[in-house]
Amino acid sequence: MKKLLILGAGTAGTMMANKMRKVLPRSDWDITIVDQYKTHYYQPGFLFIPFGIYNERDVIKPKSDFFPVGVNVIFSEIEKVEAEQNRVMLADGVSLKYDYLIIATGTRTAPEETDGLKGNLWYKDIFDFYTIEGAVALAKHFKTWKGGKLVVNITELPYKCPVAPLEFVFFADAFFTERGLRDKVDITYVTPLPGAFTKPRATKMLGELLEQKNINIVPDYNIMEVDNENKKIVDFGGKEIPFDCLVTIPTNLGADFVEASGLGDDMNFVKTDKFTLQQVDHENIFVIGDAANIPTSKAGSVAHFAAEILEENLLCAIEGRELTAKFDGHANCYIETGYGKGTLIDFNYDTEPLPGSFPFPGLGPFGLLKVTRTNHYGKLLFRWIYWHILLKGKDMPIESEMQMAGKKL
Repeated sequence: MKKLLILGAGTAGTMMANKMRKVLPRSDWDITIVDQYKTHYYQPGFLFIPFGIYNERDVIKPKSDFFPVGVNVIFSEIEKVEAEQNRVMLADGVSLKYDYLIIATGTRTAPEETDGLKGNLWYKDIFDFYTIEGAVALAKHFKTWKGGKLVVNITELPYKCPVAPLEFVFFADAFFTERGLRDKVDITYVTPLPGAFTKPRATKMLGELLEQKNINIVPDYNIMEVDNENKKIVDFGGKEIPFDCLVTIPTNLGADFVEASGLGDDMNFVKTDKFTLQQVDHENIFVIGDAANIPTSKAGSVAHFAAEILEENLLCAIEGRELTAKFDGHANCYIETGYGKGTLIDFNYDTEPLPGSFPFPGLGPFGLLKVTRTNHYGKLLFRWIYWHILLKGKDMPIESEMQMAGKKL
């Protein structure tokens, strides 16, 4: 009996467990998935919680609801991958052998990496919304907040769901406007990027939206510390930005076991071939989702598109064939812009977000780099798709490879 071992039961790992159980014969293949936690979070939903649009019940389900029959499940912390021995050591001392390994352990927020960030103002005047705890605490804070300087700061790159901080400030603009407080709330978006986004056309369009909504942007800002006593953030050049409420996107890091296993970069993201999704040093280890150090967005859509590539390449490896599938870095993100509207971007390693229609040329129904109500409904619909289609590894009518049809150069 051959063994496929999957580390991580979040979005990417759960998808791969479902996909591989369908294609690998049960008589020949034992599939095991390992994760430390039993609860599955719909992480895109965290953004909606501070503004009272979603609550905890909308974003939480048991992970066991999404595992296919015939997959072994182990809930345990992972200690180390011993790649030369084709073995994974768990924190309780259990050893798991594998013929092929998929690493899908995602990324975690690490506020402790920034001096003063997790100080005495943590969850009082300083919040994150990338954890359920932070999102819920911020929702409670906003219920009674009377206004002041609201600063949204991205600490460093990379971080998961790159458009979420922009969505947050767009939501904040609408939220406080609807409550008659917008003239009392000064919103500032502080980013290490040179503009609102990483690609020129999207940066221009999103930057103009920020300006229209009277949201300040401070680019090229690399935070050094948070001064809790004086309520300000300070960058390495000494530039200070005061706040009354600081919303942080903390440093993101890969899993600790990646460092212990010698498989990652200096942020514990696994070194991965960006086309084949193989770990660069071991042919029987593949990586998917936020755990990989490939140069594309850390977003659920990337994991979805990459899953088809990984499925094909893993089967090629098992059958001793050359890896035939090539991942192009396809990413697809709905961006909430407030007031029941949103926009959409679709891009890959080589092609920036372009205007046009998606997913069908000329028909849409979604508009690329356009602010429409349909795009907002697409974002809301995605939660149902996530729970019922995406996690279960079912096919969707969207190609894994980015299509140029419908896009305008």
